[in-house]
Amino acid sequence: MGPKKKKSAGGKKKISKAERLRLLKEEEERRLFEEEQARLRAELEEAARLEREQLEREKRERLEAKDEERRGIELAELQVLEENFFTASQLKMKSRALAKWKHYTGCDGSPDPTVAQEINTFISLWREDKNNDIYNVIETGNRVLELIEKLELCILDTPFHELTPSEVTQYQDTIIQLQSLLHQKYNEATEELLKQASSYAESESGNMEVVIKKKNITLCVWANLKKNPRFRSQCFYDEEKEPCNGFELPKPLAICDIAVRILHTHYDHLSPCPMFPKEPPKLEMSAPKPLVSVSSVEGKGKTDRTSPSRAESQSDATADRTRSLSHVLSNEDMKSVIQETENASGSDMRISSIIQTVSRAQVSSLHIPEVTELEPLEEFVVDLHQFMPVGGVYHFDALKLPPQAKQVKGWTMVEMLDTGLEVWPYVAVCEENEDPSAVTVGITVRLLDNVIYFEEPLLARWDASGKSWRTDDIGEVVYHMKEKEITFKMNGFFTVTLLQDAHLNMPYQSWELRPLGVDEAILIIFTTFAEVQIHIKALLAEVTSYQQMALVASAFAFGWSKWNSESGEDNVVFKACEHLTDGPVQEENWALYMFNGQRAQRLEITEDSDAFSRNIAENTEFHSTLYHLIRDASSEEGLQRVSRAHCLFIDTVYQLLLATKLLTYA
Repeated sequence: MGPKKKKSAGGKKKISKAERLRLLKEEEERRLFEEEQARLRAELEEAARLEREQLEREKRERLEAKDEERRGIELAELQVLEENFFTASQLKMKSRALAKWKHYTGCDGSPDPTVAQEINTFISLWREDKNNDIYNVIETGNRVLELIEKLELCILDTPFHELTPSEVTQYQDTIIQLQSLLHQKYNEATEELLKQASSYAESESGNMEVVIKKKNITLCVWANLKKNPRFRSQCFYDEEKEPCNGFELPKPLAICDIAVRILHTHYDHLSPCPMFPKEPPKLEMSAPKPLVSVSSVEGKGKTDRTSPSRAESQSDATADRTRSLSHVLSNEDMKSVIQETENASGSDMRISSIIQTVSRAQVSSLHIPEVTELEPLEEFVVDLHQFMPVGGVYHFDALKLPPQAKQVKGWTMVEMLDTGLEVWPYVAVCEENEDPSAVTVGITVRLLDNVIYFEEPLLARWDASGKSWRTDDIGEVVYHMKEKEITFKMNGFFTVTLLQDAHLNMPYQSWELRPLGVDEAILIIFTTFAEVQIHIKALLAEVTSYQQMALVASAFAFGWSKWNSESGEDNVVFKACEHLTDGPVQEENWALYMFNGQRAQRLEITEDSDAFSRNIAENTEFHSTLYHLIRDASSEEGLQRVSRAHCLFIDTVYQLLLATKLLTYA
């Protein structure tokens, strides 16, 4: 047996206790050193941050002081420019008065729907008229629709101060009377057709078939003269052999003295009329700060000449704006305007400026009902705040066939009934083990060619007792959207309509208002389908922005900004730049602006920034009006174009912006 091998000396050397303590001490010293360095860096960064914030705060305070100093002059100048809206309002008022005068002197026999005596006479005469020929009713019905449209336009377009609440109520009552009378006349004309049903008999089936397709209605009438169970379905064709509408009777009705009418009115006279406010809205505005009069500004200028530091801080922009205003007003006129501004209530004056030219329709669009204001709906009832009827109304009726004329020894005899147009009551009742399709009513409706449905529409029936649209008792819906046709089943004969999401195109994907000339501009709105929660902007900031954007729309382009949704409820943010050519705006020319109705500023951030910031852009100032802020970036050519813009162009741009609510729905 050989000798034992010695253990290798290459193993790990054991660290002594002293060495271990030394290493721990070095590690602790290194940790403390790093912590001290981190603390010093944090203190330096915090000091730098505080210094930046202090500088930014001082800069902001200086700019705010300048803004307050020239606030009176800017508001006075803006007030002069806002006369464009009042001038446009006066022109439109004169135009309305001229239209009434031309109608009065025209003597064409048509009534003025706004004059109670004339329209009441027209309604009474037509109600008593016994000429119920369908073509005569259609012709007079078109005149009635024009009268209704005039009344609706008068309510929607006339400013508050020209139309009293009692007049609005009178016009709405007249509209309801005309709508009711129009439908009554179509019923009487249908009854007249059915009395002569045998003369309209079709050769193959022997049943009555009538199709009348006109501008505002499509009327399809079928009468079961032969009572042949084989002919219980019908497809109607117009004069051009294009399919209109169709139906399929349930088996129990196939052998009855029944007539079917499908009256497609291209309008909706069933849905409740919108409610319009009786008084102008009250815009909440913070109390304005004291305005600086011209005399005080001139006095400060004299004092500043004795103070070098004050002279250095005097803004050249203020002097330029004072000179530009002097081209419009004399010195005495300027003092007068400022004095009136000081004496009047600032809030009331601005509110009057904003709402003077606003109509009831625009005020209604600005009102968003709270959830607590809306009554809870029953099951199956359609919420007309969410959906809107599109494409008219389909009146689908089962009617009792009146006695037909008979030939007796050369005489034509007919039984005369004084019952009017009678409805055939029918409710589908399915017995046990019975096929439901045998008792339900089938219908095929043809969609209007001039209506676009972005989604498959919702079908609903009219509930006369509840004055609402309901989705129950309708089923087996089949959409043929390419063929513009929908087939479905119902548990009875109902009046139906097609509804579409009222906010389908909201929020706007983006928008752009671009000038094309002195009195020419283009408004482009890009929409998309999305389900989002829209942040409603403050009424004051939104409406005031639209007015002041319209003032410079002949020389400045405006566009959508993604930061508008991040700016808070009281601010609006959008892109703007001077644009004097016909082509599209170059992306690098845009700048971001923020406005809250009281103060406007250009933002430091861009559309490509990582986060939203309210910091003011370098070498810019605060202004009391959006108009003056944007004007700072304008060239002489741009200012001349703005000054030459016609008041009606300015007002039209304002009305478009107010109607589309770009700053809310984008």
